[in-house]
Amino acid sequence: MDTKAAKPALGRTHRRHDPKFKAQVIEACLQPGVSVAAVALANGLNANYLRRWVKEHRERTAGTESLSAGVESAPSLAMVVPVKVGAPVVAETGEIRIDIRRGQTTVQMAWPVGQADMLGVCLKDLLR
Repeated sequence: MDTKAAKPALGRTHRRHDPKFKAQVIEACLQPGVSVAAVALANGLNANYLRRWVKEHRERTAGTESLSAGVESAPSLAMVVPVKVGAPVVAETGEIRIDIRRGQTTVQMAWPVGQADMLGVCLKDLLR
């Protein structure tokens, strides 16, 4: 029989990170197209902690940006610009060819591409 007492599990310790290290990983996360989770994994950090650090950093810097709002500065890259997106441009030349067979009857149709929406209406009526 083993008389050794089991050792208690080591308690969790609160890790402390150097402010320079924090600043470097936060700066890496703020780069366009960079995944916070990937930066966390590469640096041995929990992604949720790193997201919190980035959020706190943004909150701290948001206060300084609002103070400098009256001062002329270069436009921010994060500025939202409304953009109107039109319908895709479709080549108006050419035609749509369709062969429809019902029993012994065959119908062949050629329809201009520019009138494709009307073709749908026509086919709906025809195929009832």
